[in-house]
Amino acid sequence: MSSDLEVTRSHPVPDPGIPEHVERWTDVDPEASRRAERQVAACFGAVPLLALGFVAVYFFMPKTWAVQFAGLHAQAQNFWLGLLGGVAILLVGIGAVQWARLIMGDHEISEERHPASSTAADRDEVLGEVDEGIAQSDLPRRKLIGTTLKIALPSLALPALVTLLDMGPWPGPGTRAATIETTIWAEGVHLVTDVTYKRIKATEMAVGELVNAMPENIQDLNNDPAAKARATAKAAIIIVRMDPSTIKIPESRKDWQPTGPDGKPSGIVCYSKICTHVGCPISLWEHQTHHLLCPCHQSTFDLGNSGVVVFGPAARSLPQLPITTDSEGYLIARSGFTVPVGPSYFERDSNHDYKDGDN
Repeated sequence: MSSDLEVTRSHPVPDPGIPEHVERWTDVDPEASRRAERQVAACFGAVPLLALGFVAVYFFMPKTWAVQFAGLHAQAQNFWLGLLGGVAILLVGIGAVQWARLIMGDHEISEERHPASSTAADRDEVLGEVDEGIAQSDLPRRKLIGTTLKIALPSLALPALVTLLDMGPWPGPGTRAATIETTIWAEGVHLVTDVTYKRIKATEMAVGELVNAMPENIQDLNNDPAAKARATAKAAIIIVRMDPSTIKIPESRKDWQPTGPDGKPSGIVCYSKICTHVGCPISLWEHQTHHLLCPCHQSTFDLGNSGVVVFGPAARSLPQLPITTDSEGYLIARSGFTVPVGPSYFERDSNHDYKDGDN
């Protein structure tokens, strides 16, 4: 009685057992088996052709061509890229399903549920089942399927690799120097306010003041909004005026600020507005400490000490723009930035970034 109760507790539902195995038609008919193999191989074999068609359409079909049917009007290149790529992936799936349904082993098994953790014996058993599954896949005997599958799966990478070309040119040193590491700042470019584009006179800046500014030549890009946006993202600056007696100026940057009417340093310095962490715009200015705080991740830069990082995740000092004044006293750039502005990236050479104590 107790034995029956124990069985009931461990197996509340009677074990129905495994039903009688019914042979598939591909198991009993050799011709049907070969026909199924050819069908699977045809699915896999068509994939490389579709992938090559994808590449050909990508490179050679004019972007001006269009397709029209059933009320649809679409760019022909996009239509064929989607169709060829989609059918290639679909055929891999159909071939795999048919392979499992008609060719792989078809013997039913059952086993007891087991705890989540496996014993060493269980793991050995699983590895044995993996080997058995490989044997049941019948790949050693079905050379045609194995060969076409080896060609089909790698060929699916072709469309993905080709479309990566749309991400832009390879970011080598020359490309970086001509794009992300270059701004429109140059010698003699006036510093202007970032909204009204008004030139800034050094004598009109008060100690403690911060001005958000831009290069005056940014207006030359007004007819090209995309180019202007890219230039703005790199050329935005802040100008601050501090008491010269309270800041540290390294010997190498003595002439990076204009002098006052008395010929002494004015305390007016200019820095990139773009945080060197992930590129957020910065303008949270602490007049008493000379610190500039990034609102995104709290990186803090000491503008009284060449923009060095004093807190937060930023790893590079804020780039400083050398400035002076023209004959009328308006602020102008001595040159462009001497190091790349903006967030850090692993390819750049950081040897020229300013570090505390450099001269």
